[in-house]
Amino acid sequence: MNGNIGETADNREVLLNVRGLKKYFPIRGDQRKSVVKAVDDVSFHIRRGETFGLVGESGCGKSTTGRSIVRLHDVTEGSIEFGGVDVARMSERQLKPFRQRMQAIFQDPYSSLNPGMNVLQIISEPMEIHRFGSRTEIRERTLDFLERVGLKAAHAERYPHEFSGGQRQRIGIARALSVNPEFILCDEPLSALDVSVQAQVVNMLEDFQAEFGLTYLFIAHDLSMVRHISDRIGVMYKGRLVEVAPSEELYRNPAHPYTRALLAAIPVPDPKVRQGMPPIYSESEECGEREEWIEIAPEHFVSARRDRI
Repeated sequence: MNGNIGETADNREVLLNVRGLKKYFPIRGDQRKSVVKAVDDVSFHIRRGETFGLVGESGCGKSTTGRSIVRLHDVTEGSIEFGGVDVARMSERQLKPFRQRMQAIFQDPYSSLNPGMNVLQIISEPMEIHRFGSRTEIRERTLDFLERVGLKAAHAERYPHEFSGGQRQRIGIARALSVNPEFILCDEPLSALDVSVQAQVVNMLEDFQAEFGLTYLFIAHDLSMVRHISDRIGVMYKGRLVEVAPSEELYRNPAHPYTRALLAAIPVPDPKVRQGMPPIYSESEECGEREEWIEIAPEHFVSARRDRI
């Protein structure tokens, strides 16, 4: 199921255009050379300054999609156009200038930080790689970003194990912002944090987006948080994208059976509002080869067979 999804009258520049993305992992020791189709023919675009949410159950391929886009995984097939340039087949040397423009914030704020480096070294490292000035200038920039994310200059000499989870994630955010990126992959950046800290981090990301004109791919399984932060949302199931729509439209009018089941699974702490069990998504309803992208409302696309619409 190929093609670009959602060409509309929105005049904002398309910064990221993913077409037919596939990422297959070989099963080691399998004589039949079988593969796991982690991402299977995914297409979507993100406009400059937009937040595109990507949701789905664990194992659906959303994190693999994000990591493939920023080339932490090699791509099996498909194209990833960033600023009009396809980066899907670039070598590491060719990718270097794009690494500065595409950064990532990861799910686990501890494992994503080098425990042998202090905060000053962690945030400075990408600036040194991309030559952002002298050591003095880089140090000043590092201290500035520490304060921007709510930490203090005194924290610069400390190591990751000396911080809480929320503080570590702030360090990761400062590192990602330090090289003036245009696009940031937010790979479940809230799942390891307390609820109160989650709200602080989301507000911080929104403030930085407004200040620097950032574009986000926001991956999460917390549907309420994705609704709050995203302009548009894509729903993934078993490696495929099954629905894409503006945030409020998706929640008001979910069209794909899996999307409806996913939204129905959100807990509602009121027995008068919530009665009965959520609908179960039947395997017989999963996306198939005969399905195509159908626009059922402005910017609302669903993977379906025309005879079922």
